Amino acid sequence: MATIAGVQFQKNGKIYNYDIGNLTISQNDYVIADTSHGIDLGQVTVLSSQESPDDHASQLKKIIRIATEKDLRISSENREKEKEAFSICQKKIAEHKLDMKLVSVEYAFDGSKALFYFTANGRVDFRSLVKDLASVFKMRIELRQIGVRDEARMIGGLGPCGRQICCGAFLDEFQPVSIKMAKEQNLSLNPTKISGVCGRLMCCLKYEQDHYEQARKIMPRIGKEVITPDGSGIVSDLNILKESVFVRITNGDSSEIKEYPLELIQKAAPSAQVQQARAKDISASDPVVTRDTPSEGKSGSSDHRKEKNESGVRHDHSGNNGHSAPAKNKESRRQEKSDGQKRSSPLGKPVMRENTTSKAPKTAASAISEKSAEPQAEEKKEAAPSWADAVRKAMDSIS
Repeated sequence: MATIAGVQFQKNGKIYNYDIGNLTISQNDYVIADTSHGIDLGQVTVLSSQESPDDHASQLKKIIRIATEKDLRISSENREKEKEAFSICQKKIAEHKLDMKLVSVEYAFDGSKALFYFTANGRVDFRSLVKDLASVFKMRIELRQIGVRDEARMIGGLGPCGRQICCGAFLDEFQPVSIKMAKEQNLSLNPTKISGVCGRLMCCLKYEQDHYEQARKIMPRIGKEVITPDGSGIVSDLNILKESVFVRITNGDSSEIKEYPLELIQKAAPSAQVQQARAKDISASDPVVTRDTPSEGKSGSSDHRKEKNESGVRHDHSGNNGHSAPAKNKESRRQEKSDGQKRSSPLGKPVMRENTTSKAPKTAASAISEKSAEPQAEEKKEAAPSWADAVRKAMDSIS
């Protein structure tokens, strides 16, 4: 088990976790620790009271030692050298006529290299500047381009609220901020009012964003109808911080806006017109299966009912007056077959008969009907009666 300490190497910079090991360290002590840029002097800002497991502590770097007076003196000398290097670098930038702004200079603790931070609108070719600075300082030179937010944190200043800017006081990392946050918090969208000294959106917009998002989920939306102790009304505005709702209540020709706490607001039930509209939408979205209802009086329809007498002759009661339906082509037969499969109960097809007085071609159905009534047809072949006479005789035999 090992205790973890948070060490800060730059003013208002990021805090890095280190393993204390067997050292006895208190908060605000200066220590010497190993960094990615080499050995550096830092200050312990956070000292955790909890102990971390061995597997987690093994991944952390260890603090080398507690800083001595000599280490503090070297650090102060480096601060003086940084001021001198800053003025020299500005003169060199002017000589090379480079479009860049020098922000800060940082010396390594062991004096092995110097970092120059600058801002620029685009890419800058500073190779000649690096060679010139290396010949002057006789050490390794590194130029690093930063953004306007990092510039504001290094320089410092006062914000629109009148206090020290957050990034220069306590923020160690920048959080993403968008214009959507200003809209949800009902702030003015004037850039001069929601921008910080860096010219970007203020970091403090992120502080209350989580509360606004959670509160809007439980509060009614603007324009919705709600029920209040004074009657129903329309939501006109919301106060997220106080969790209150402004409702416009109409009394006859006049209306007034009142503020109610969220606990006294109830959602209004949908009106009859709204319920009917929702029912129509639901019925329109559901699939409806309809059955074809064939019309009466048409030849070849599936609802024609037919009877067969004792002599084997089928009579049509659909109003066709005994005439046979015209022969159908292949396309109509295929369509009729598919329609018959879709219906729940199969219906019989009309029987095709041959008219002895006409010369229409025989169909398969008429051939079957003639074959079934072959004995009766042979007896009536000599007299050659008409079709109407055959129907009358069949009706007389039934009666």
